[in-house]
Amino acid sequence: MEVLCRKLSSRKLWTALAGIAAGLALAFGLDQEAVASTAGAVVSVISVVTYIVTEGRIDAAGVKTAIEDVQEAVEEVTSIESD
Repeated sequence: MEVLCRKLSSRKLWTALAGIAAGLALAFGLDQEAVASTAGAVVSVISVVTYIVTEGRIDAAGVKTAIEDVQEAVEEVTSIESD
């Protein structure tokens, strides 16, 4: 599941899909300006969402590390007080 989430959050994947969709839209005769605007908007939104998700994961990892460090410190203080 994590691999799938990582792949779906890839900007390269979404850029490629937007390129394919834009190419197909142009091939079927849609307005070039509308296609370019839509593709640009899709890539921009995906980039922002990917950034937010990535930063959230980094922040979560930082919090987890901080909690582990505090737990280790508490265990050390507790073991010192026990002796």
